[in-house]
Amino acid sequence: MEHVIHEERRLSFFEKYLTVWVIACIGLGILLGKLFPGVAITLDKFSMYQVSIPIAICLFFMMYPIMVKIDFAEVIKAGKTPKPVVLTLFVNWCIKPFTMLVIATFFLGVLFKGWLPGAEIVKGGTQVELFRSYIAGCILLGIAPCTAMVLIWGHLARGNDGHTLVMVAINSITMLFLYAPLGGWLLGVNQMPIPWQTIALSVIIYVGLPLFLGYYSRKWIIAKKGFKWFEERFLYYLTPVSIFALLVTLVLLFSFKGELIINQPQVIFLIAIPLFIQTCLIFALTYGLAKLLKLPYRDAAPSALIGASNHFEVAIATSAILFGLSSGASLATVVGVLIEVPVMLMLVRISLRTKKWFE
Repeated sequence: MEHVIHEERRLSFFEKYLTVWVIACIGLGILLGKLFPGVAITLDKFSMYQVSIPIAICLFFMMYPIMVKIDFAEVIKAGKTPKPVVLTLFVNWCIKPFTMLVIATFFLGVLFKGWLPGAEIVKGGTQVELFRSYIAGCILLGIAPCTAMVLIWGHLARGNDGHTLVMVAINSITMLFLYAPLGGWLLGVNQMPIPWQTIALSVIIYVGLPLFLGYYSRKWIIAKKGFKWFEERFLYYLTPVSIFALLVTLVLLFSFKGELIINQPQVIFLIAIPLFIQTCLIFALTYGLAKLLKLPYRDAAPSALIGASNHFEVAIATSAILFGLSSGASLATVVGVLIEVPVMLMLVRISLRTKKWFE
């Protein structure tokens, strides 16, 4: 019991200064990308179907410590509670894509239009005004709900890991059916491509593999050493791995795009504004609806965080297929990658500070 209390205090102290570590890692990543662009570019090229292998390795070490903690009786229990599931599906598919369209169009198509570059030639030889391409990238982010990263956000917010895992599975299934028709309608594309390989590979690497290893290693360790040793020793030393992997992910993400950030800071900043507003709006809306539905905090926090986050690999893959990897749409999806971690960590802190609202 002593170990558990000590771990909780240590994590609380670390999370208290998590913003400092995040800012330091972002700065370090940009600096490394500028000083050693060749290394960053080479690492970034190690990918399969737009899924970065170095990032995938980091995400595995973020996910495994969470998966091994999950009691699967909680997963079954969460699957029998429909309110959080229905809330998240409603926000993800009936609200989020349309608020993204409105917000991105207002900021990038009206307010910031005069500050953005003119036009570009996209895949297929068509000339498109760049602001329209940026809006298209934002829409692709808006229709791709997060499937894996949300496990770390929900865990950091002291949410119900079982519920989050159930929502990961349901999001993966709904994307296969709703992603293409909704995206095609909003973008005006007749044949909206579905990056099947990206969806499948990301689910296998980010969810399937850590879930499989977490479930069986948990059973094996408890059978060999007992639950007390598992909880007080194994988890005590394993827990910091998730945070460390998260910070390494930040360094990698920003080093991959360090040159881009330095070369186009104004464009990246302007695209980041509507994406930031959209993320905060969806979080606040889902969190408020969870309160109205009288959900407990452990279900409300992950529901809001699931709604707020995006599956950026799918968005990047689709933008590359539709418009080309060097297009404005792909740049907008990359900006989504860059703001995802710091903004979601901010929302985790807000969740923890407002936990008493649900008591």
